[in-house]
Amino acid sequence: MRIKNRKKEKIAVLVEQVKEPAGLVFVMHGLGGAKEQSHIQTIVKAFKDNNYIVVSFDTTNSFGASGGDYENATITNYYQDLEDVITWSKDQSWYTEPFILAGHSLGGISTALYAENYPEQIKAIAPISTVVSGELSFKTHGKEKLADWKEKGYQIKESFSGITKKLKWQHMEDRLKYNLLDKVDKLTMPVLLIAGDKDVPTPIEHQKILFEKLLGDKELHVIKGSPHTFRDKKHLDELYDIVNRWIKNKL
Repeated sequence: MRIKNRKKEKIAVLVEQVKEPAGLVFVMHGLGGAKEQSHIQTIVKAFKDNNYIVVSFDTTNSFGASGGDYENATITNYYQDLEDVITWSKDQSWYTEPFILAGHSLGGISTALYAENYPEQIKAIAPISTVVSGELSFKTHGKEKLADWKEKGYQIKESFSGITKKLKWQHMEDRLKYNLLDKVDKLTMPVLLIAGDKDVPTPIEHQKILFEKLLGDKELHVIKGSPHTFRDKKHLDELYDIVNRWIKNKL
């Protein structure tokens, strides 16, 4: 189905219901991603197999079925789309609180930011391969690449489907506004962190910084050999197993 965000842009939303739901979860992709990506579908399957209503969606300014243009993608627009999808959901018959949030990369920081802003609505969160802060993220790019990106005003990016597009420098300027550590004390609900040990954009070192600051029930799992995006079957299988165990043991 299609709904509209606060900017009147179309957002493609998929709601997968079950007869006797154990709860509700929103699952969110990362920068330039889509709800059909294999790692997103793996997370979705883990929740569906445990009888959760699953809401997944394509943000605007990505490569999915929603509106906008990738070159304008920012954490702000991804986060606002998440807010707008949740706001729309509150008027649906299947909506329930507290709910769970799971997201990958930019979807990870967006879901965690939402949990920090509205902790009373959240049962648990799973920010996977998450961006922790703009400042930490900035440092992973290297001075030369950053200087080139800023000078040109854009960076060439390739999507999961092989499409090449530009990403404006304003993306990084926007990213620098965000830091999960600023209100990390709000994340008292169960938190599941997962990342690959070959992750470059959101390395294990960043995940450990966030993990150490979390005060509540928390887990950090490292998938050996995996880069930022889980693609190989063995990595996807491990991702499923980790999420599935977490749901059964903690939720």
